[in-house]
Amino acid sequence: MNIIYITTAFFAGIISFLAPCVLPIIPGFLAYLAGSTDVDSTTKRKDIFINSVFFVLGFSTIFALLGILLQTVLHSIGFEVQTWLSRIGGVVIIFFGLYLVGLLKLSFLEKNHQMRVKRKFKSRYLTSFVFGIAFAVGWTPCAGAVLGGILALAASAPLSSFFLLLFYAFGLGVPFLIVGLFTAQATSWIAKVGDKFKYVTIIFGIILILLGILVFTNDLSLIGNFDFVNNLFLGRTSL
Repeated sequence: MNIIYITTAFFAGIISFLAPCVLPIIPGFLAYLAGSTDVDSTTKRKDIFINSVFFVLGFSTIFALLGILLQTVLHSIGFEVQTWLSRIGGVVIIFFGLYLVGLLKLSFLEKNHQMRVKRKFKSRYLTSFVFGIAFAVGWTPCAGAVLGGILALAASAPLSSFFLLLFYAFGLGVPFLIVGLFTAQATSWIAKVGDKFKYVTIIFGIILILLGILVFTNDLSLIGNFDFVNNLFLGRTSL
């Protein structure tokens, strides 16, 4: 598995978290799931963090299942079809990269997204888990360009689909957990520097464009390959 794919998927998750229509509301949303407005006490911080864990598990489950589905459906297709999938995927990745850079405008990706919570479970943890699932399913218009790019990348590399979506979930989940652990500090920090993250999005858009070109031309090997799975699970070294 190419380490470039994995790294891109992980950072795509982080970029999705930094989307301007999501980032400012995250601290308050996590505090609300934990049933608290006081984020400074040790007990409340613990409650918010634990609810954050279940929330992350919720959307990670959806992305993992999506990765399994893509890998199951696409792994048996012929080489010629895979070649065309790579070309189509490369075009889609470039398309979303151009949007992130600001060279394309897509109204359906620019809708404001509001998280509305109506607790229906006695367990806050179960509520957080369920809303994590809903977050993965219904939140995509807010950062759909980034997720769309990763899905296109997954379609162009069928055997890597599960790991790509899993690492995307890791990238999205890690900042959620950090904010859940340091909610009060995160709220203050977001208020100060939140508007600067648009430049991070532009940089990632450029990376997507370059990656899309390499995927389309089947020249990703120019960057270099690294057998991630063998090193991680089998202890082999790939040169």
